[in-house]
Amino acid sequence: MAERNIVGIGGGGSSEEETRRLVAHAVGLTGKKQPKVSVVPTAVADDADLVLSVFGLLPEGARPSFVPFFPWPPEDLRRLALDQDVIFVSGGNTANMLAIWRVHGFDSILREAWEAGIVLTGWSAGMICWFEAGVTDSFGPELDGMRDGLGFLSGSACPHYDTEERRRPVYQRLVEGGFPPGYAADDCVALRFAGTELAEVVSAREGATAYRVEPGREQRLEPRSLP
Repeated sequence: MAERNIVGIGGGGSSEEETRRLVAHAVGLTGKKQPKVSVVPTAVADDADLVLSVFGLLPEGARPSFVPFFPWPPEDLRRLALDQDVIFVSGGNTANMLAIWRVHGFDSILREAWEAGIVLTGWSAGMICWFEAGVTDSFGPELDGMRDGLGFLSGSACPHYDTEERRRPVYQRLVEGGFPPGYAADDCVALRFAGTELAEVVSAREGATAYRVEPGREQRLEPRSLP
């Protein structure tokens, strides 16, 4: 079986350079000088500005494209996805995104891509969607738990842990109440899973890190600093 990598990014950095380093880390896992990278902006209804902004963050040599779902996905959706080296999922409304993917069978295509060794990555919604559960504002302005993720990775995830003041208390309360334990990531931090196991935590900003969150316990995970 091909090496399987999922890189969940807690959120972009406060500077373009910080965010660029996180994206370069994920794309660099392909080992290719000209990797094919497809952006999936379903969570923001295929917003063109977001697509262009992600294109601008890609390393030199990367060959960008994007997978549209509005007004409908391309007929050759599976072929397009499986022809990539990296699939990058944007932030936005996670619940809406997952619902649209499932209607069109893209959830199964993504699993096939992962098992084929295509790197799956993204931030915010693009971090939590790979897990069984996540902390989201998909249902309104208040944060809540969602147990409807793709389930490639077990447990739960929470992005923006250091930049949105309600993230930490809400996630801890949910886990204390029976929500699946999991991982929280500050902005500027990425967690790489090799297969289904956490392989490393990397950070593009000093002091930013990730945590393992369980009932009554929050364990800091020391990151490797990205150059």
